[in-house]
Parts: sequence; C-alpha cells; structure tokens
Amino acid sequence: MVDDAITPAAAPEAAAVVSRVAACVEYRGTAYRGWQRQQKGVPSVQEAVEKALSRVANHPVQIFCAGRTDAGVHASCQVIHFDSDAVRSPRNWIHGANANLPPDISLSWVLPVGQDFHARFSAQARRYRYVIYNDPVRPAHLAHEVTWNYRPLDIERMRAAAKVLVGTHDFTSYRAVGCQAKSPIKTIHHLELLEFGRFIVLDIRANAFLHHMVRNIAGVLMQIGCGEQPVGWAAQVLAARDRAQGGLTAPAYGLYLVDVTYPPEFDLPQRYLGPHFLSALPDVLN
Repeated sequence: MVDDAITPAAAPEAAAVVSRVAACVEYRGTAYRGWQRQQKGVPSVQEAVEKALSRVANHPVQIFCAGRTDAGVHASCQVIHFDSDAVRSPRNWIHGANANLPPDISLSWVLPVGQDFHARFSAQARRYRYVIYNDPVRPAHLAHEVTWNYRPLDIERMRAAAKVLVGTHDFTSYRAVGCQAKSPIKTIHHLELLEFGRFIVLDIRANAFLHHMVRNIAGVLMQIGCGEQPVGWAAQVLAARDRAQGGLTAPAYGLYLVDVTYPPEFDLPQRYLGPHFLSALPDVLN
C-alpha cells in the first residue's frame, strides 16, 4: 500500500523588511507655501518629495524632516527620513526621485540608516544662512534667492551687535507672536557675519530655532547696520522679552537651511555649505 502523498502547505510569504532611509533635500522655496504639507491644491515641498519617493517605492511614502521651513524659505541641506520595504540602492532613490521632482527640488544624497535615526529628534543643531545683497540697485538675478537692502550696511556694527546673541537666552523678542514652541530659551552656538562680494551673509547655528527667529535677528542687525538703531539695540531687544520691542521681520527670500548636525555614529554624508553661489565661502564654524 502506497501512502498518499502529502502536499506540504505553502510556506507563508516572508514579511517584507521595512528599512529606514535618510536623505538630503535641497529646494528653492519661492513657489511653495513652506515645507509642511498643506490642504489640497496648496503647493508644499513635503508633498512634492513624498509624491516622487512614492513613485520610486511603488507605495505611499511619508517623510519626516529636520526642521519645517516657512513659505519662500530655501534649503541646501534639509535632512529627511522615511521607511520603505522597497529594495532600492541609494543611486536609484536619488535618480528616481529627481526624475519625478520639479526643477526647484532635488535629492543630493541618500543613505540607509537604523531605526534609531530620526531626522528631527536625532538632530543636535541646525544651521542657517541669511543672504543680503547690499547694493543701491535692485538685482534682476537671484531676486527671490537673496534679500536686497539698498542702504549701505556697516558690517562691523552688525558684528558688534550680534555678539550679545550668542549663548543661551530667552529669545521671546526674536520670535513670531504666533510661535508655538513651548520654550523661548534657545542656545546659539555661533553667529557670524561674512562679506562675499556684494553679499553680507549671516551664518548662524543653534540647537533649535523659534518661528521667524533668524529673520527677526536679521531684521534687527540690518537696522543697526544702516545706522537706524545703535549697536546696543540688539541687547535691548533681547532683554525686553517682548516681540513688540523688536525690529522688522526680514523677508523670507534670503534664508537658507544649510546644515543639520547629528551624532557621529550615524555617519551621514557631508556636502559643501550652500547655497550654491556661496560654495566658495570659507566655513567659519569652529
């Protein structure tokens, strides 16, 4: 008697392995209502990047960023992460996403990371550059990539005024009235003002930033630089802890997120500091 052959049950398919991927996004923010996804029909950088990555992954992708930027603000290194079970090389992620992104957004690097990496919560510091074009004549080029100030600015006055802002302070006077951050106390690690041709570049790094903080600092320093306010005014504004005592909020055009610092164990790729037209400017970070 021959035993009936027993057909083994088909082994269940192995569960898909979900991997975490970090990436660097650069963008020109002029055409977007900021980084964060908006209501339908309102353009955002996040939505554009998620759509492009979803096409490459062949499934919906949700991304998380190091810091949300406002409408009109740019980035040369916005760090993001996302999870996907799609098997793609870094090269495929980059070229596939860039092929599906508009010309004013691109991925510059991609790196597989562990599940313990988080673009926002793992970040130790963020760095911005605020670019001022200081010339009597309004620029036709880079009109939405720099802030034009026609009044001659004394960079030495601006440097002297900025010194008081370095360190840990209550920056209530330098944040937007509607800022939702729980605490106004932040630590500025460095704040330098650099000359590069007709450009004056405010280079600032802090553990975190309040809403409009960099633009409000830039506004105060420009008013001091043109002689409208004394050098000591920056300190007076800081001590007041009252936004009404501060200066004008500088335009978004000149602001760039240029770097995010993470613990060395993540070993993320490093690029030159942006924006591109300032790539020859030496890095002043100690």
